Amino acid sequence: MFIQVCLYFYCKFLWRCLKFVVRKLTGRCELQRICYNTKPGAARTMKIEASLKGSKSKRLQTSVSVHPDAIEKTIDDIMELKKINPDINPQLGVSLQACLLQIVGYRNLVIEVEKLRREPYDSENPQHEEMLLKLWKCLKPNSPLKARISKQWCEIGFQGDDPKTDFRGMGLLGLYNLVYFAEWDTEVAQQVLSDSLQPKYSYSFAIVGINITDLAYNLLVSGALKTHFYNVAPEAPTLTHFQQTFCYLMHEFHKFWVEEDPLDIMEFNRVREKFHKRILKQLQNPEMALCPHFAASESLINM
Repeated sequence: MFIQVCLYFYCKFLWRCLKFVVRKLTGRCELQRICYNTKPGAARTMKIEASLKGSKSKRLQTSVSVHPDAIEKTIDDIMELKKINPDINPQLGVSLQACLLQIVGYRNLVIEVEKLRREPYDSENPQHEEMLLKLWKCLKPNSPLKARISKQWCEIGFQGDDPKTDFRGMGLLGLYNLVYFAEWDTEVAQQVLSDSLQPKYSYSFAIVGINITDLAYNLLVSGALKTHFYNVAPEAPTLTHFQQTFCYLMHEFHKFWVEEDPLDIMEFNRVREKFHKRILKQLQNPEMALCPHFAASESLINM
């Protein structure tokens, strides 16, 4: 353990010395080299994030967690600290601002998603009930719901007469995602639901949707989705970006399920884990964008 600690500090010292030498030779600090030599997107933003977090300066370390309104002031502080003349390097400030908007936005998105996940479904809350009924109307527009507590809910993949019990694991986040999928990509959602009811590929649509919400949530919290969001969100990634990603994952998982041709629903965990690993592998590519042209995204852009 002692040797490992010594080796760590030795390598860290060498790295700082190397950065110092490179700056003297090029006349540019690490942030400048990244911005000038790396194209916009995940590759640049992730390098900027790592550079700021790994800085010996506390001001630079904390710059990745400032309030969005303080980003401009933070850029000025960085330029001053690094002794960079903004008049000579105007593009650097623009590039750093774009990166910080993504970094701070991702952090805030994690907080927002976590808040939804922790909020339980409340059948006494009119807004919660309205969303649940909207889910039914979007998925089954030609089949009126006969009662709030009804076996009809099983037709869209809930386990019992009252869907509220199925939202315990993911809270309101599961409902938000299902409603978004059903409302903004209705045709695909209805087709996936129809396919899920076929004996050969049978699975519970709503329950799987909540499970895929859990998968998307874990990708977000682990930081794996940074690659995707930093490539598709020119500024701060939002809840809408997360929901679009859920729709993509839901659709792709359905296709993957069909391709795997499982014997029955008991193979769900195996198929899900295999799907999870495939998505993680895709996200290791710094140029990866899971759903750059997703239908829901285009709909929102045109609004």
